[in-house]
Amino acid sequence: MKRRIAFGLAATVALCLGMTARRGPHAQTNAAPAQQPATSARFALGGNAAEIPAEFIGDLVFLPVHVNQSQPSLFELDSTAAVTSVDPSRAAELGIGIPQAPVLNLSGVDISLDSLPQFAKKDFSAHVGRPYEGRLGNDIFAGVVIEVDYARQGVRFYDPPAYRYAGNGTALPLTFSGGMPVVQAKFSGAGGKMVEAGFIVNTALDASLVISQRYAQAHRLSTSHMKTIPATDQELGGGEGGVFGRLSEFRIGPYRIEQPIADFAKENLPAENDARIAGEIGGGMLRRFNVVFDYARQQLILAPNGDFRFDDEEDTSGISIIAGGPGLKEFEVTDVQPGTPAADAKIQKGDVIAAVDDEAAADLSLAAIRKLFQQVSHKYKLLIERNGKSLPLTIQTRRLL
Repeated sequence: MKRRIAFGLAATVALCLGMTARRGPHAQTNAAPAQQPATSARFALGGNAAEIPAEFIGDLVFLPVHVNQSQPSLFELDSTAAVTSVDPSRAAELGIGIPQAPVLNLSGVDISLDSLPQFAKKDFSAHVGRPYEGRLGNDIFAGVVIEVDYARQGVRFYDPPAYRYAGNGTALPLTFSGGMPVVQAKFSGAGGKMVEAGFIVNTALDASLVISQRYAQAHRLSTSHMKTIPATDQELGGGEGGVFGRLSEFRIGPYRIEQPIADFAKENLPAENDARIAGEIGGGMLRRFNVVFDYARQQLILAPNGDFRFDDEEDTSGISIIAGGPGLKEFEVTDVQPGTPAADAKIQKGDVIAAVDDEAAADLSLAAIRKLFQQVSHKYKLLIERNGKSLPLTIQTRRLL
C-alpha cells in the first residue's frame, strides 16, 4: 500500500527545534511564515537558478547534498520539517560532526545555514527501502523558490528576488501553521457534502490525502457510507484503527480530482490542535502537478501535468511489506489482510518474498514490489521463504477499494 512516511523522530541534537514545527501545542494559521529563511543561497556563475538532480522513490523526493564539500548524501525534501538536519549515523560516516555555519553544496547552488542539527528517522529504511541520510526542511523552503516537476522527476531552485513565474499554472495562497505550509481545499465524501478546510502540504508524505478522524468526527463526515479497507500498519499513516476510503471528489484551486483515496487517520497529525486543518496533501496528490513552493510571495503554484487524471490506486494484494537485510533486499511480509488476494494465496505474516515472476529479490526494490502490487487483475508467481523452506505461490491481485 502507499505508505505515509512520517515516522517518529529520535533527536540527538536540538530536539525541541525539530519537534516544534510538527507538534506545536498552540499552532495557529497565519499569513506570514514562522520559519526564517536559510542564511544565504549563492547560485553558480552569478546566476539565479539551479537544476538539481533528484531521485524519486514512490512519490517522495530526494536530492544529493554535500555538507561542506563532503561525499554526497540523499536528503529528503520535507516541507513539514522545521529545519534541515542530517542523520547522526550519516554524519559519523562523513566525519562532519556538528559543523559550525555549515554550507550545503547542491548542483549549481550553495546554501549557508546557521547550524545543522542531527536527527534520526525511526524505521525509515525499513519502510522506504533506502537508508535515511537527512532532510531539507522549511529553512530551505523559506530561502529559495523550489519547483518540483513530478512528471519529469526534476527539481529546480530559484533566487526569490529574481523569480518570475511564466507558466500556465494557478497560484494558491499559502498560510502557515506551526511553520508548515497550508492551502485551502474542498472535498466531499460518499454523502456528497462539500467541506472546505486547510491542508498541510507535506512533501514527505507519499499518500494522496490524509484526513484526521478528529476533524471528520467534528464535522460529521462519517466513513460508514463509503467502502473502506483497514490501515493497520503504523507506516500507513492511519496507524491501528485507521481506514482508507475514496472521496467523491477533491478540489484544490480550480482543479477537481475525482475519486481520490484518503487515509482517515486515528493518529495525531501535524497541526492537530489547529481546528481549521483537516489533514495533509502528500506526493500522491502533488504528483499530478508541476509544483512551485514560493514562500517569499506566500503562494503555491500548481500546473497540471500528464498524470493529472490518473486513477488513484491502493495496494491490490493485501500485503504489507518492509525491507531489511543486507542492502535492504530482504522483503518481509508484516501483515496480511483477511479476505484479500494475499490471504487467498496463503501468504503469512513473517514470510519473505524471495522472487516475483522469476525475478530475484536482489534485482528488485521495495518501491518496485509495491508498484507491482498496485496493478489490478494481475497474476504473480512468488517465491516465498518460510521457516527455512522455499514455497512457490501464486497471487491474483484485484481492486480492494
